[in-house]
Parts: sequence; structure tokens; C-alpha cells
Amino acid sequence: MDTRLLRTFVTLARAGSFTAAARDLHLAQSTVTVQIRTLEKELGAPLFDRMPSGTVPTRAGQRLLEEAEDVLDAVARLRTTAAVAAGQCDTEGGTAEGQVVVGAGDSLCSARLPGVIAALRRAHPQLEVQLHAVSTAEAVDGLRTGRLDLALLLEPEVAENDLLARRIASEPLAYVAAPGHPLAGRAAGWDELAQECFFVHEEGCSYSDRLVRTLLGLPGARPRITRFGSIDAARSCVAAGLGLTLLPRVTVERHLLEGRLTMVEGPEAPPVPVQLVRHRRRWFAPGARIVAEEMTRTFAAAEA
Repeated sequence: MDTRLLRTFVTLARAGSFTAAARDLHLAQSTVTVQIRTLEKELGAPLFDRMPSGTVPTRAGQRLLEEAEDVLDAVARLRTTAAVAAGQCDTEGGTAEGQVVVGAGDSLCSARLPGVIAALRRAHPQLEVQLHAVSTAEAVDGLRTGRLDLALLLEPEVAENDLLARRIASEPLAYVAAPGHPLAGRAAGWDELAQECFFVHEEGCSYSDRLVRTLLGLPGARPRITRFGSIDAARSCVAAGLGLTLLPRVTVERHLLEGRLTMVEGPEAPPVPVQLVRHRRRWFAPGARIVAEEMTRTFAAAEA
């Protein structure tokens, strides 16, 4: 069986439409259609239901997907083995090439990972790292579907049986407000915070969800909660004097130094663990291993 057909099939299953699959594969949409029809004819079964909203794998397609991913993983292993034998890739020496796709939360994408990518470009210029800002749910889905090779999650734990997670650091949290806010620079208890406006990260963010649950669970609480998909949006509202927020300290350090924000001594907010996550069953390619090692070093140095 032509592995190109399997790659097209897997890409279409991940992308959800012929248009998106063609874009991802850099092929004409008609070519993707022909390849899928060829594979369906070869296997004797329809692999996708064509819906108005896109393509959905049939039951046969769902069964094929896992097997196809295993085959493509095996092909990738063989190619790396051949590259090592030819002297084009040295996994022991730590050189590699190709593409590694990493998903992480907004705060890590903006504050931590640019330095990781810069270090990797200097040490491994043939290694391309693509970075995507994703929620925890999107990261888990991306690892399962193969859209992501690695993910960094700000979560106390990752209780997914098909994923491997390793804590590599923790991020301290900080309550902040604009310098002119009544609580700026002083201690505040839950009774005061429960009467304030909070601008926090979107639902699914572990530390924001914990804060919101605590605030809403207090007797007589009247907090006004606004949630954003962007940390920058929440931070900007707070800097404008509209309320408070709780964010990883690294995302507000520059604003604190410049005087645009100031600390509020609120109740204890435990540092949130940084989890490095990959799929348990998929091959851990040399390039992905190098990226994981560099992220581990960078986060350990920042925590020291």
C-alpha cells in the first residue's frame, strides 16, 4: 500500500475537510479527493462521510486511523534509522532535522517558549519548531490526533491514560492591579477580593478556574468575573484600572518593572505545575526529544 495514501487519509481525518487537508499537504484539493477515492477502492469500504460541515470518518475510517498512524510512525522510524546510517542524523550527538509541533498555553507561548525556540535555532538550524497557543482541551486533542508532537500544560496533573506527562517546573502566580487601585500594594483577604472585578483567563485554565470557584463560593460574594481567551486582554484591562487579575508572575514582570501594574498581597495562590506532555503510543522522534530536552533545561534554569 502506498504510504502517501495513508498520510493523506490521516491528514484528512485530522483536518476535517478536503480544503484544509489539501492546504496542510500542499496539494490540489482534487489530488486529495483522488487519493482518498483510490484508498477507499483499494480497501473496499467508504472511509469518510461527506457532510455539509466537513468530513467525518466512518466506522471503517475510525478503525483504520489508529493502524494508519502506526504505519506512518514505523515509516518515520525507518527513515531516521536510514538517516543515521547515512550520517545525516546523529541521535546520540543530539542533531536532527524536520518539524516539531508544540502546543502550549498563552502565557507560556509569550513568556517562556520564544527563548527555547531561539536556543534551538542556534543549536539545530535544520530543526523547525512550530508553536501554537492552545487551551488544555485543544492540546489533549492535538496530541491524540497527531496535530501536536508535544504540549506544555499549566495543570496540577494530567490524568489521561493515553498521554505521558512529566512535571518540569512550576510557575508562581501573582495578584496584580493598576497602581491607582484601592488594593494596590497592600494585603487583601478573600472578603475584599470577593467584592472586586476580576479579569481572568478563559474557562479551562486551571488556576483561573480555581480562583473563580473560590470567589463564587464565598458567603455574600459579589465578584464580577470577565474571562478572556488572551492573557494580554486581561492584563490590559487591569492596567487600565478596571479591576484585578491572577496571572503567572512571568507574564506581568515587565509591567511591574515599568510601573504599569503593581502587586496585591492576596490569599495564597500555589504555583501551578508545568507539565511536558506527549502521546504514550506514538514514536518519540529525535527532533521531538531534542525539543523536550531544551524545554526542560530552560524551565529548570528559570526556576533555579
